[in-house]
Amino acid sequence: MAGFVASLWLLVIAVLGLAGSASAQEAGSERAGAIEADAPVDPAISTDELAYRLIPLTKDELDPLADAWLEIVRSATRDIAEQQVRLLNDPSTATDEAYRALARTVEARAALFERFSMVVEALESKGGDPEHVAELRAYRDSVLFSETILASPKAIAIAFISWLTRPDGGLAVALDIGIVILAFLALLFVSSLARGAARRWIGRVPKISKLLEAFLVATVFWLVIALGLLFVLAALGVNVTPLFAMIGGASFILAFALQDTLGNLASGLMIMINRPFDEGDYVLVGGVGGTVKSVNIVATTITTPDNQLIVIPNKNVWGNVITNVTASETRRVDLVFGISYEDSIPDALRVIEESVKAHPLVLRDPEPTIRVHELAASSVNFICRPWTKTSDYWTVYWDLTHHMKEALTEAGLSIPYPQQDVHIRTGGT
Repeated sequence: MAGFVASLWLLVIAVLGLAGSASAQEAGSERAGAIEADAPVDPAISTDELAYRLIPLTKDELDPLADAWLEIVRSATRDIAEQQVRLLNDPSTATDEAYRALARTVEARAALFERFSMVVEALESKGGDPEHVAELRAYRDSVLFSETILASPKAIAIAFISWLTRPDGGLAVALDIGIVILAFLALLFVSSLARGAARRWIGRVPKISKLLEAFLVATVFWLVIALGLLFVLAALGVNVTPLFAMIGGASFILAFALQDTLGNLASGLMIMINRPFDEGDYVLVGGVGGTVKSVNIVATTITTPDNQLIVIPNKNVWGNVITNVTASETRRVDLVFGISYEDSIPDALRVIEESVKAHPLVLRDPEPTIRVHELAASSVNFICRPWTKTSDYWTVYWDLTHHMKEALTEAGLSIPYPQQDVHIRTGGT
């Protein structure tokens, strides 16, 4: 329970932010006399104005300015401590209104700490003494940590409820979240429109594969969403610069950690650009045969004839021999038929030619090839090589195999099966 209370109190301290208290302003005014008259030591100064006023200041000018802001936040922290001691020593004063007043003081001090941190960061960036910078930050961290440890659950609850109901507190955060959600929905709609426009435009490009088209369309979709979210976050005041720095630093590490994935990505791009196959083609690759269902940046998905789904890493596809069975519009059907040695070869040629020409799916050009192929051990074999459309390959293959058996039988020609003659000799002969 103590850990939860501490975490919640630290959250309250971090998110609350109002103008400084009156006592903090008085302390800042007193300290300002020790530095330049135009130095930005006003506790009510906006963060935007303070950021601009810190730009021309040198290290020597920032040193006393940081000390002045330290005095401002120390004075505000002293006020908070006095209020907490008063509530601790006199429980009768620990009313809800007293806790709300304490929460308002904490809110004001949070805004002062934000400006104090800006001054410290400016001092550090301009070559300030590292020990001095470390001391200033240590004070801030120690104050926040100590108040978190000592905070009572009631103070945390009242401060948090007070923040939730304020227009510049919880209501503002809820409004920002609502804006982000609505913006995301709008981005989805805009991205869908961009995806449709990209699909229509890319579809007009001649000789582009369906796989590359799908990849480019998906890239446009997610790119619009990513850029749109960055614009929305920037409009809400979120600093997106560290995000780019984090991506740049992480990319170097990820390049080593994801070498295999990057290899699959490169292979996937090579497949999409060189187009060894396209969506819907029947391919043989890596010992697997099937119809290409999709190709993404890391893997190729193939559906086998018996409806199994096989996912192959792209580097295993691009790094192996690829046989695209359906790349051409026409295919040759290779068949072999055999007759007995006692049968007539001219009759067999006539029957095979008539059966092939009678099939409606066999192409007339190029002409079928029908020849005596070999004198096998048990039969005289003929090759039969008609041409057909790729989509009709198996229909022609199965039909001719079926019809040829019936046609040869009707013509009185036999299809022999392997046989062996065994001669037995007795010892007396």
